Amino acid sequence: MNELRQRALRLLARREHSRAELTRKLAAHGTEEEITNVLMQLETEGLLSDARAAGAYVRAHANRFGAARLRQDLRTRGLDPELAGADIAELGDELIRARLVWAKKFSAAPGDSREWARHARFLQGRGFAADVIRKLLKDPEGTPE
Repeated sequence: MNELRQRALRLLARREHSRAELTRKLAAHGTEEEITNVLMQLETEGLLSDARAAGAYVRAHANRFGAARLRQDLRTRGLDPELAGADIAELGDELIRARLVWAKKFSAAPGDSREWARHARFLQGRGFAADVIRKLLKDPEGTPE
């Protein structure tokens, strides 16, 4: 069990992990009961926290993805997106973030409908909402109204 704990601590030292992630990564190294005991111990000591893992993930990926994609990625990782609700809310204006992501990929506004669709698909894949994508591609330079 001590070896299992050391393995868990090494994983947590690299980055925050959710309980589900650690369970999966430790599965080959111990019994289900041993893993559960180690994870409960780490949670009690404050070394393992799903809320902290969710927040860390959001902060690390916020400059590349929209809120919808971040929530979906959290679900995929076995985390409740509500755990990172405050972190997602603190990201600021979705349109500004979408504009920054778009500007890194494309150097000019879409010239025709085919290009417009390609730009829109890119932003949609990054998890930005349809209304944000429309606003952005309608006015890529972000001229004040």
